[in-house]
Amino acid sequence: MTHDSSASEAALDPAAGDDAALDDAATVAPDLDLTETEDDVARERALRVGLEEFELDEEDQALLDSEWADDQGDGDEVLPVLAIIGRPNVGKSTLVNRIIGRREAVVEDKPGVTRDRVSYPAEWAGRRFMLVDTGGWEVDIAGIEAKVAEQAEVAISLADAVIFVVDAAVGATATDERVVELLRRSGKPVVLCANKVDGASGEADATFLWALGLGEPHPVSALHGRGTGDLLDAAIKALPTKSEYGSLRPAGPRRVALVGRPNVGKSSLLNKIAGSERVVVDDVPGTTRDPVDELIELRGIPYWFVDTAGIRRRVHQTKGADFYASLRTAAAIDKAEIGVVLVDASNPLTEQDIRVIQQVVDAGRALVIAYNKWDLMDEDRRPFLEREIEKELVQIQWAPRVNLSARTGWHSERLVPAIERSLASWDRRIPTGKLNAFLGELVAAHPHPLRGGKQSRILFATQASTRPPRFVIFATGFIEAGYRRFIERRLRETFGFEGTPIEISVRVREKRRR
Repeated sequence: MTHDSSASEAALDPAAGDDAALDDAATVAPDLDLTETEDDVARERALRVGLEEFELDEEDQALLDSEWADDQGDGDEVLPVLAIIGRPNVGKSTLVNRIIGRREAVVEDKPGVTRDRVSYPAEWAGRRFMLVDTGGWEVDIAGIEAKVAEQAEVAISLADAVIFVVDAAVGATATDERVVELLRRSGKPVVLCANKVDGASGEADATFLWALGLGEPHPVSALHGRGTGDLLDAAIKALPTKSEYGSLRPAGPRRVALVGRPNVGKSSLLNKIAGSERVVVDDVPGTTRDPVDELIELRGIPYWFVDTAGIRRRVHQTKGADFYASLRTAAAIDKAEIGVVLVDASNPLTEQDIRVIQQVVDAGRALVIAYNKWDLMDEDRRPFLEREIEKELVQIQWAPRVNLSARTGWHSERLVPAIERSLASWDRRIPTGKLNAFLGELVAAHPHPLRGGKQSRILFATQASTRPPRFVIFATGFIEAGYRRFIERRLRETFGFEGTPIEISVRVREKRRR
């Protein structure tokens, strides 16, 4: 995202009128031509042939052979349900994150963090299914823990198969044995997961779990990924081809999380967009604690807007209600597709503002930065704000910027075009032929610098996924971080990835020995 001086001055002056480029959201990205030419296809074919001379592992081959699905999941498919069950703090959410391949479930090194039944679409060996994370199941408890255990029992009743997670280092406890009774009464297929097995000694501990009578315990380290493949193979065998409990999962509206530090106006903005007093607004920071969902139709398109608690400081430094509010906010960001980060434009940018923005980026979500309270900013503050943005957010210049006032509604309508552009970029896929043609021209004009007397050569590139766009580059040597940033910058300039983080990973491969 680039700014010329006249555009920047106009963006800082609300008196400039509606016709001026008051912020980046007022601009419209040009239509992109992502059609592959015959030359692009021929180049891709030739590069694939050349890649056969290099040592590739099974994961490489799977990536190269995979057929891209342009849709992001069938909206009319009923998927079988696989529930993760176990007592508190045995690593259920860590295992969920490992299976779905991203940090989705909230994980904390203390029992009882997960409370609700949360479902995630997942895939293994070509089979798609719904994965259900649950709170820990305990006996003879009261209060909120009893409700958590009840939710776990509901998850068992609504699942087609169950993965029962046991801490192999601790062994089977009385609670585990009670869970076994519960599972037997349910009559559901059960796969036994012996978690926290990091080596040979742990595997010996896992063998003691045969005594539970659930069949072979699968030794796994959910934290490091050890053994999860064998566990999933067994789970897929246990899952029926036709679900008895799965429900129709529609594509549904896009989810937008409103995030920021306390008292920047998130609830006020949601009320203004919704056109009603949907959430409580008060001058006291921290009024909102639980994420509040509101379905709002904007320009004929429905969106789920989620108002979240303000992020005060690092999660591990918070206590009590603030601690759980921070966890819920982090979960809301992870469940959303785009984060709209509100910043108080009338005050200097803080470390918390930058941390919140980075949290959205680290979660791999699309991003829009909304500079709120524009009506409260005095004339002397405006040039300082522009300098702060250039200095503190230099690595996130790609994020669309909207200047608005949630209190008065000034320019709040400009939020929607910015959200649409960021989501379009988040979903964007570059055809493999066009991507390699782009890289070929880029490397020819700006080759990778010599390193140790040798020059790394890019062999092939492919886009592994979207949401966010993730690119994998095969090369003959290490690609320096500066050159990766250069590739990312040119990708954005060429293909318009405005409002989305981009991940670029490099796989160094050597030639096959003759």
